[in-house]
Amino acid sequence: MKLGLQLGYWGARPPSDAAGLVAAAEECGFDAVFAAEAWGSDAFTPLAWWGSGTERVRLGTSVVQMSARTPAACAMHALTLDHLSGGRFVLGLGVSGPQVVEGWYGRPFAKPLARTREYVSILRQVLAREAPVRNDGPHYPLPYRGPGALGLGKPLKPITHPLRADLPIWLGAEGPKNVALTSEIADGWLAIYYAPRLAGMYEEWLGEGFAKSGRSRENFEVAATCQVVVTDDPVAVRAMLKPFVALYIGGMGAPGMNFHAEVFTRMGYGEAVEDIGALFRAGRKDEAAQVVPDELVAEISIVGTAEHVREEVRRWEQAGVTMLLVGCRDVASIKAVSEACL
Repeated sequence: MKLGLQLGYWGARPPSDAAGLVAAAEECGFDAVFAAEAWGSDAFTPLAWWGSGTERVRLGTSVVQMSARTPAACAMHALTLDHLSGGRFVLGLGVSGPQVVEGWYGRPFAKPLARTREYVSILRQVLAREAPVRNDGPHYPLPYRGPGALGLGKPLKPITHPLRADLPIWLGAEGPKNVALTSEIADGWLAIYYAPRLAGMYEEWLGEGFAKSGRSRENFEVAATCQVVVTDDPVAVRAMLKPFVALYIGGMGAPGMNFHAEVFTRMGYGEAVEDIGALFRAGRKDEAAQVVPDELVAEISIVGTAEHVREEVRRWEQAGVTMLLVGCRDVASIKAVSEACL
C-alpha cells in the first residue's frame, strides 16, 4: 500500500506547518503529496512552493477543478510542474459541482461527462506534442469559432516540450458513470469516499471502462481518501471526524444534486443522509454531526491501534486500493501512520 499526504485546500489563511509535513512525509516513505482547491487557494502553487524542497515524493493535485482553467492552461501548469519536479507530477482533475462551477467560475455545469472526455483528450494532445492541438467538440472548441471570434485562431503545439507524454492523469469520480469514464480515459481514480465493503460494485464500474478502452487494471491506481489515525481512543477520534462528514453531506452540494450525499446513500445510509442534510441546511451543524452514524465513519476511515491499522490497511489493499490519501496534522502523526502502514 502506498501513502499520499493530503494537504487539502486552505482555510482563511495558509497553514503554518505544511513545509514540515511535506518534509516528514518524504522522510517517512510516503509515495506522494497532494494539494487541493475549492474556491480560495489553488492546488498548483503550494506544490511548486513546498515541493521544491523534495527529491523523491510525487506531487499531485487532488483535485484541480476543470472549470477553473481551459484544458490548454491546465496542461501548461502540468507540464511546467512536471519539468520542475523531474517527472514527479500527477494531475488529478475533478468537475466539482454546480454551485461552484456556475457560482464561482461562471461556467455551465451541464454534461460533466462529455466535458471531462473532451478536457482529457486535449490534455493528452498537448502532452503528446505530435501535432497542433485541435478539438471539434462543443465544450472546448480549438480553434475557437464561436460568438466574438475573429476567425484568426490557429492550432498550436506547446512551445515547451513536455517531459512526459504519459504524465499520469487521475480523475476524482463518485458516481458509476463517472468512475467508468475514469477507467476508460484516465490512469487513476481519486475516490473521495471509499468503503471496502463495496469493492465488488466499484470493480464492476471500473471494469466497464476498461472493457471500452482495452486498458488494463494492472497499471491503474486507486487512491482513496482515508483518515488513518493510530490511537488508543478510536471513539473520540471518530467523533472528531463526524463534523467533516456532515459538511460534505449537508454543505458541499445543492439540495437534489449533492454527489457526496449520493455516495453515502449508495452505501446504505440514505435515511441518515436526509437527516444530516436537513439539519445542516437549517444551520444546526453540531446536531448534523451528532447524527452521523458511527458505522459510517468506521467504514471510510482507519482508526485504532497500530495492529488494527495494519489489519485494516491489508483489507483496503485487498479491496483494490493502491494508495491511501491521509490528512495528518503533525509530524508525529505522519511517523505513526508510516510505521503502521509501511
